[in-house]
Amino acid sequence: MSAKKAIFVTGGGSGIGRAIAQHFGKQGWFVGLGDIDEHGMEVTADGLPGGYHYIHRLDVRDRAEWDVALDAFSMASGGRIDVVVNNAGIPLGGSLIENSAEEIERCLDINLKGVLFGAQAAHPHLKKTAPGSCLLNTASAAGIFGSPGASVYSATKFAVRGLTESLDGEWHEDGIKVRSLCPGFIETPLLDKTPNHRANEAIRDRVNAAGLEITPVEDVALAAWAAVQGDVVHTLVGKTARKLAFAVRWMPGRLRKMSRGSSRALGR
Repeated sequence: MSAKKAIFVTGGGSGIGRAIAQHFGKQGWFVGLGDIDEHGMEVTADGLPGGYHYIHRLDVRDRAEWDVALDAFSMASGGRIDVVVNNAGIPLGGSLIENSAEEIERCLDINLKGVLFGAQAAHPHLKKTAPGSCLLNTASAAGIFGSPGASVYSATKFAVRGLTESLDGEWHEDGIKVRSLCPGFIETPLLDKTPNHRANEAIRDRVNAAGLEITPVEDVALAAWAAVQGDVVHTLVGKTARKLAFAVRWMPGRLRKMSRGSSRALGR
């Protein structure tokens, strides 16, 4: 088995996945990228140390593709995978009654089923490099308190947080850590997308109009590094996530009142 630690990142073609991959690469790790965006992965790879990366086209919705991707990456990395980052995800905003069946199914398939399949496929590889190996799941501040106007997205991210807690218990005896990142609005290309098929305004414009802060993507990469090294199950990233977690614990009534009139960022 190679002495160089190895990390496999889904959604590695842009945004949070790219930032995490490049940060770990700069720390001397062998980096694997999984995404359906092959050009994006090539761009990510350009920011990695030469010769220390592997690219694999991966649709996280396909359980069989997961096994092929991780087996191939393990071979490329010298027989080891120390961290798998379940990061691939898509936004979905708007009223639940206005979301199409296709939008709902796609969000569930990528944001939840993809994470479940990734966890299943990752376990045997992470068990080989335990203790100290880690499954890192990208959740969201939307998984801390249900966000009006983002019901489906929030549901998937609550599920990711719950899965993280369950697996942290299930896999403890195997020496595998399971962690989640809970970022607020992050400076990535996702902000330039519309929240749903009916909208004609980018998420970024709605976030700015709502007066919410946008956190640099590099902050998520630093948080990922800390999460993999540390013992905190859920890592909050950005002021929005920290303020929301504080409000959930200390002033839930006030938060509930505020939420009833705050569906702008991802909603109407």
